[in-house]
Amino acid sequence: MQTKIVQAVEAHREAILASFSDLHAIPEWGFNEFKTAAYLQQRLEKAGINIKKYTETGFTADIVGSEDGPAIGLRGDIDALPYKNEAGETYYVHACGHDSHATMVLWTTLLLKELGLVKKGTFRAIFQPAEECLTGAREMIAAGAAASLDELYGVHIRPIQEARVGQASPALWHSASTVAEVTIHGQAAHGARPHLGTNAIDGAALAILGLNSIWVNPAQQWSVKVTKIIGGGTASNIIPDQAIFTLDMRAASNALMDELVRKVTAACEHGAAAVGGHAEVNIIGGVPAAEYDEEAVSYLRTAIEEIIGSKGLLPPIYTPGGEDFHQFKQADPKLKTAYMALGSDCTPGLHDPKMTFDREAILIGVKILTLAMAKRLGCQ
Repeated sequence: MQTKIVQAVEAHREAILASFSDLHAIPEWGFNEFKTAAYLQQRLEKAGINIKKYTETGFTADIVGSEDGPAIGLRGDIDALPYKNEAGETYYVHACGHDSHATMVLWTTLLLKELGLVKKGTFRAIFQPAEECLTGAREMIAAGAAASLDELYGVHIRPIQEARVGQASPALWHSASTVAEVTIHGQAAHGARPHLGTNAIDGAALAILGLNSIWVNPAQQWSVKVTKIIGGGTASNIIPDQAIFTLDMRAASNALMDELVRKVTAACEHGAAAVGGHAEVNIIGGVPAAEYDEEAVSYLRTAIEEIIGSKGLLPPIYTPGGEDFHQFKQADPKLKTAYMALGSDCTPGLHDPKMTFDREAILIGVKILTLAMAKRLGCQ
């Protein structure tokens, strides 16, 4: 079966790379991937594969086997990133490789159909919008896109510092990521009579000092940073009654993030209280850390070894980056998940508008994913 899949991918090499070029040319922001979704749906429907829409741009494609078996999902994100040009105009770029992910999931689905590799159970490709908004997975989950799945797999190309072309890891361990907005409330007063007011900027300064003094387990990755701060008004002789700052928090595990949020909240509340003010800490977004199933990881590991050999198989990769893929597991704790890190020689780095990578990685990814899915669906 491995040889059959490799030969099929090579036979479709130009078509696969053309699909990537087509998707790369139509980058769209989250929940606005209309051209992207239409392109993918047209290719799948032409191959006789049933699709079902769950959001305006999010949809699934199912292939059902002739025998009972597991329901296996493969998720690909499809959105691009926004940037500003010198004129201040917004433009979009596939600077995180989602066009390559969509291409891999598209062609894995097409080859599973063409080669008749779904013998048992159901294969479901999930084309998910708005990963960069960190809300796309949640929308798809709420609409039922992952209902009844037993296993779900994902993939992401990696920067050159982590993995080279011809290398892959069966487990990319994302961290939990949380964004908070903190408002420090004080009391306005005349600059000549500061004792009659409460300076919210002083409260924010003490809160931030407290944040920088936080410790959680140093053996695990974690961080908390102030990424934006606004305070004061239009007049320089008014004691400010409000200061607002934004926090970016990262933690290697969900339990560690829970602890970090508790300590961040305490630091902000006590910092504000020290000057007579009070703090509101509002969690405005975030994603959970990875929680993988070792059996699911082993299926990816085996497929990687068979396609690129043991020399290309990398150990688990740990990253402080977040991914809303893990909301699928959070919503359904019984769901078994695994997520492949695919070497691509990506430079200068993900989210750089000039990001580029070796497109050979797409072909390798299709081979690995098709083999892994086929084995889970009854082909040996």
